[in-house]
Parts: sequence; structure tokens; C-alpha cells
Amino acid sequence: MLTFITALNCICKAQDPTQKNYSEQYRPQIHFSPKQHWTNDPNGMVYYNHTYHLFFQYYPKGSTWGPMHWGHATSPDLIHWKEKLIALYPDSLGYIFSGSAVVDSNNTSGFSKKGKIPLVAIFTHHDPKGEKEGTDKFQNQSLAYSLDNGNTWTKYKGNPVLRNPGIKDFRDPKVMWYAKEKKWVMTLATKDHITFYSAPDLKNWKQESEFGLEIGAHGGVWECPDLFPLKVDGKTHWVLIVNINPGGPNGGSATQYFVGQFDGNKFTPVDTKTRWLDYGPDEYAGITWGNTGSRKIFLGWMSNWEYANQVPTEKWRNAMTIPRDLVLRKVNGELLLASVPVVELKNIAANVQSTASGKLPAQCMLKANIASLSDYSVTLSNSVGEELVIGYDKKTNQYYIDRTKAGKADFQKDFKGRFVAPRFATTKTSDLTLVIDGTSVELFADKGLTTMTAIFFPNEPFDRIAVKGIALKQTAFKSIWK
Repeated sequence: MLTFITALNCICKAQDPTQKNYSEQYRPQIHFSPKQHWTNDPNGMVYYNHTYHLFFQYYPKGSTWGPMHWGHATSPDLIHWKEKLIALYPDSLGYIFSGSAVVDSNNTSGFSKKGKIPLVAIFTHHDPKGEKEGTDKFQNQSLAYSLDNGNTWTKYKGNPVLRNPGIKDFRDPKVMWYAKEKKWVMTLATKDHITFYSAPDLKNWKQESEFGLEIGAHGGVWECPDLFPLKVDGKTHWVLIVNINPGGPNGGSATQYFVGQFDGNKFTPVDTKTRWLDYGPDEYAGITWGNTGSRKIFLGWMSNWEYANQVPTEKWRNAMTIPRDLVLRKVNGELLLASVPVVELKNIAANVQSTASGKLPAQCMLKANIASLSDYSVTLSNSVGEELVIGYDKKTNQYYIDRTKAGKADFQKDFKGRFVAPRFATTKTSDLTLVIDGTSVELFADKGLTTMTAIFFPNEPFDRIAVKGIALKQTAFKSIWK
């Protein structure tokens, strides 16, 4: 009996959502990751009642991809996260794949009771049996709703609300309220393009238009789209984000985007160029929070499908990027999407040093203002000779992250590499921000016009820094878990 009770207690502790650890090797200290097990795409991101909700693809029984659930975490400030109970479990209609969540303030769905405003999740039901049988209709769109601020969820009895017409990849609904025509608009990934749908009530959807069959990158399937307006110089433009796997600029998974106009029916891009939101190897499935007004806050999954299942962590696997503010900027007549770390990072600033050299904190931000841009490099290293090199090459006009000597890489043949990104700014002056968190770096250059994300796994922590060609100011960060 004692043995049974001890074993039962161990199981309960392992499943306790309030349990804190976050001290394992390679565990990020300023990025969100679940306490244990597998995660991938961020889902259902919505702001409501002064709380940021982050749902995420989650497998609670292992540290590699498995039957998908929606995990759930909340934050008051985008930085400190509290993991909640699992929000959505697989059911007879299938696994719970990616999607979005909205605040149905006008109760268009009819889910409200006793005046409570419903949060409504719109997600893809993925039927593994149908997939195995070879049908093309194994992915359909469904609803769930919450009347207690997202703590508990009820699946709609009429699921699915949007049935698959016969498209193998038919998933990842991102829904927004289009006020001008008083309707909901769904941006859906449909194989190698986007299909827009609309509904007055989140239940009865009709097709509006398609986009992207012959535009953009098509090295892999299109996934996890997002559509939202942003202003520049007082004029509103629309941004369409499309994640693609594989086919990214540095191999594997990546996030592309288009700028144009949306009239409630169709999206019309300003041009047909392929543009990338992040040029590093380790940002994918990125989308924005809903219900944040004119502020658009982006979050991605910090990994790559080429090796996400093999990275050398055990109890947990994979994390999210730092939340980023998105803005449109004009450069040489082109509209480009820039991203910068959210200002809320100041909430965990521990100390600021005017120079960064010698000793490197485990998690920190490094910043530089560069009066005359030329070659520079920032090298992170450790006592066993491993190093990560970040820099700018003036001859090629490219930023780079080089992890060829940055530690463990034998888990996947293409993990090692030197990854590059173009410089879009045309000024002689420049700026650089690096967010470092033990085993990841996020680069933001020229006010976020160029962004790169990369993970790495040194055998000993990188605790030394050497800088050439620029002067860096260093801000150390406190762990969000302690």
C-alpha cells in the first residue's frame, strides 16, 4: 500500500500545474515554456480583462510530438506566465490543432449566459483515423467557449462548424471581427494558399476569396496565418502573415508576410515580393494577440520542424520567442514589417552596464547605437572552447548568426550552420538589440527591420563575451520563474 501511495503521489506531483522547477539544463529563463512535456505552435492568443492568454499546442504525455491538446498560460504583462490546466483535450472528432480565440462582446455566437461575455476558441479538429484511411477531409474547424475568463471550456455541440471540402491541409483558423461589415473573418491555411471565410455568428461560414496560389514562397505547406491592420503615416494597410514549412530562407520552418489591402472579401497585396518576418532558423508559427486595439503583439514558436523533436532536452521540449511589437515602416518606397521586443521586458531588468565585455549574464539584453556601420561581431563563449558568433558583414550587407561551434549538434545533420539575413535599412547609422537567454538569441537590427532567432545547446553555459567593431550596453534580466 505504501508503494502504491508513493507512486500515486509522484504522478500527482508530475501533473500539478502549480509545480515550479525551471532549473534544468537549457531551460529558458525569460521565455515561456511549459513546465514539462512537448509544445509547438502558440494558439488562441487573446487579451481579456487585463490578462494575456496564451494557448499552445501541447502533448502532456511525452516530450515529442503526440496527440495535440491546447495548453494554457496567462500573464498580466507578457513576461511573467502562470501555467493553467489544459484547456482543450482531443475527442471523437480528433486532436486539437492550432487556431485562435476571440472576445464575443456582442454575443453573436449566442454562447453568453447570465450576461457573461464568452471567449470563443476556433480551432482545427484533426481526425487521425481519417488521415490514416487516406481521406482528404480529416481536418475541420470547430468551436469551444468559456464563460469564466478562460478557466474552463465547453465544446460546441454543433462541431464542426466549417467542414472540409476535400483539401488535405485545411487548418489553423485565425478569426477577427471586421467591424465595417459586422462580421467575423476567418483566415484559413488551405494547402499552399489562404482561403478567407466570413460568418455573422462564428457558426455559419461562407467562403469569400482565396489568395496566394502563385504569390510568395511555396517550398512547403502554408500554415498558421494571421490578418490584421497597421497604420503608417496615418494610412491603414493590412498585413497577412503566413507560416511555411519547409521553405524558409535559412532552411525548414519560417514566417513570411504580405502587405496590402483587405476589403472584407479579398486581400490585395501591394506587390508580389516574398518577405520574411524573421530570417533566423528558429521562429515559426508566429501570430498576434487578439483584442489589443491598434497594438499588434507577435509571438512565435522558438524551434524548427527539422529538429524540434530531437533537440537535447528531456523533461520539456521547446519554448516561445519573446513577445514582439509589430510596426510598419517605409523604406525606399516599400512597406516593410518590423518587430521589436516588447517594452515590458523592463519589468525584469536587474542592472544596466554601460559596456559589455568579459563576463556575460545568463539572460540579458545587449544594445548598440552605431554611428557609422561597418563590420562588427559579438562572440559568446565558454570554458570548453565553444562559441556563438553574431555580427554584420558590410561586404555582403548581411547580418549573421554562426552556431557551427556552439555546442551539441549531433542530434540533426543540418543544425550546425551560419545563418544570414539581408540589411534593409539604407542609412549609414544603425542599431542592434540582442536578447540572450542561455540557449537562444534574438537579433533585432535597424529598429527591427531585420530580425533573426536561433537556439543552441552549449555543453557549458556561455558566460563570456567578446565584442569587435561596436560598443554594447548590457542589461541583465531576472528569471521570470524565481
